[in-house]
Parts: sequence; C-alpha cells; structure tokens
Amino acid sequence: MAFNYDKYLRTDKLPTLWCWGCGDGVILKSVIRAIDKMGWDMDDVCIVSGIGCSGRFSSYIDCNTVHTTHGRAIAYATGIKLANPDKHVIVVTGDGDGLAIGGNHTIHGCRRNIDLNHIVINNFIYGLTNSQTSPTTPKGMWTVTAQYGNVDPTFDAAKLADAAGASFVARESVLDPKKMEKVLIEGFKHKGYSFFDIFSNCHINLGRKNKMGEAKQTLDWIDSRIISKKKFDALSDEEKVGKFPLGVLKKDEEALEYCEAYSKVIEAAQNKTKVQL
Repeated sequence: MAFNYDKYLRTDKLPTLWCWGCGDGVILKSVIRAIDKMGWDMDDVCIVSGIGCSGRFSSYIDCNTVHTTHGRAIAYATGIKLANPDKHVIVVTGDGDGLAIGGNHTIHGCRRNIDLNHIVINNFIYGLTNSQTSPTTPKGMWTVTAQYGNVDPTFDAAKLADAAGASFVARESVLDPKKMEKVLIEGFKHKGYSFFDIFSNCHINLGRKNKMGEAKQTLDWIDSRIISKKKFDALSDEEKVGKFPLGVLKKDEEALEYCEAYSKVIEAAQNKTKVQL
C-alpha cells in the first residue's frame, strides 16, 4: 500500500516552492517516513527552521512549527526543548543558516548536548539568495561572491559537530533516501544532540553555474565525493582528501543530556544545595 504522505503535510500549501529536482523534497519525505516509523504523535513534534530554502520545511509539515530568524533556529529550539523536554524537536537549517550566521548557536547546541535533532541540508551554497559562498562551498567553485573561484577553506560540518560535543553525528545524502531514513530514525531515538549532515543538490544556483546544469549532474558530483564510513576508514590519509564518510560517525550514549542536567540545577536550587552532575 502506498505511503500516505498527506497525513503529515499541510496539503493546502502544496505544491512546494522548491525548484524542480531540488533535494529538499527528498529530505522532507525521509523525515516524514522516519517520524512515522517512530510512531510519534504530531502534536508532540515541533519543526523549527531558519531562513533559506531549508526554512520552507516548517511551512509544509502539519505539526507544531516555528519559522525563525536567520541563523537563530537552534536558539529558538533550545528554548522550546527546555520548556517542553518531553516533546520531539527537529531543527532544519541550511549550510549557510546553520554554519555561518548560525554557526555559534550550532556549536553551543552541540556543546550543551541538548536533545535536539539538527538536520543541516548541505547544498554547498546560499541557494535562496542567489549563489553566495557558504561555509561548505568547495575551493575553486564559482559563486557570485567569489567569481574567480572560492579560496575559503571548507567546513566539514560533521567534524565540527563532533568536536563541539554533539553526542550523535551522522552524514547521508539525497542519493539514498532509505539509508537517510534509517540514520534519521537512529538519531531520533538517541537522547542528546543529534546532528545530521545531509548532502543535497542545488543544481540551479550551484550546479549550472559550475558546469553541472542538470540535477543528475550535480548528484553525480555529490556521489563522487561520498563513501561509506567502512571504506573511508580503510583509505590512506592522501586518499581521504576530498572524500566524506557516510553513516553514523559518532554515537555516545553516556553523555549527559542538557535538559536532564538543567533539571538537576532546578532541584539543587529548590533544596539550596550544590548541583551534582
């Protein structure tokens, strides 16, 4: 029987405003299927999004949604989770929204290990605002702010999240929605900051301006850069350059979650004792 996506969507908002062939729709479907597999009541789910193409996520899913200001999605989501620790909070940002103007909030969300599910739709460009360099734009690529080729070093978002303290870190791509769904489910089950670096295609404002004019060409380019974690770990340091491992890259079940830590502070304050963590 066909999956009933309409159950989870604001159908009056469809069709989406995303470009034809955009990977955002693939991610939206994987998120919906993961939520369905989790068996979550949509009244207990909150989707928080920022500004950019990824910001449309909160327009289309029929649950509690917050469309926030640029770069502030994690700050909003932190407040929502602290006020409602029993609810399921999913944050969707782009690579610009989550790693540039919002990079500081992402770092401290990871550091606190608060129980958020942070999906970074990583399409390597500021897509909505017409092709500015983002923190993940590869060196040498043309953008409107680097018309002779990008010279900025490129963020590895998964390494950043790991180093900052996220207790669950994973990477997948829109090329394999089923694997993405499985990784999302594993992260959704995890208690702590779950960070998902999802490689996606922006063939309009990255691809066609870098001689990858169709969605498939941009997807082929993404495919040339990704590899399973098992195969990646077997490569030499030289062979790893320009390659990005897929799958669950970190899972720490022992790290203290921030809402639990905060509840201990409240208890200590009520008893006028020092917090024991």
